[in-house]
Amino acid sequence: MSGISSIGGAMSVDRVMQLRAEILARNEALSRAGATGPTEAPSKAGPTSFADTLETALKQVNDGQSEASRLSASYERGETVDIAKVMLARQQASIGFEATLQVRNKILSAYKDIMSMSV
Repeated sequence: MSGISSIGGAMSVDRVMQLRAEILARNEALSRAGATGPTEAPSKAGPTSFADTLETALKQVNDGQSEASRLSASYERGETVDIAKVMLARQQASIGFEATLQVRNKILSAYKDIMSMSV
């Protein structure tokens, strides 16, 4: 069951911290760009864009939830599935969803702050 091991890495603390660091770095870059005026369009400094990183993280959370649902359904049908695996997958899916929800809340808060700024 390699799918279960990929769920653990889906939204680990390290991954959330990496996303946070990337958000802060982009925020700082935007602040510097706003202070100096319009400049040339930024080139992709990293291997992926923020949107790609966020999309990948959301897909991993979705995959985790799908795997947890699949394991739960298998267990409920009476198939030979370890209850510990089922509970672990469900807990990992729950944590991944909660982390995604917190990131969404922070992004919405930042958007509202930006929209309320005077030009």
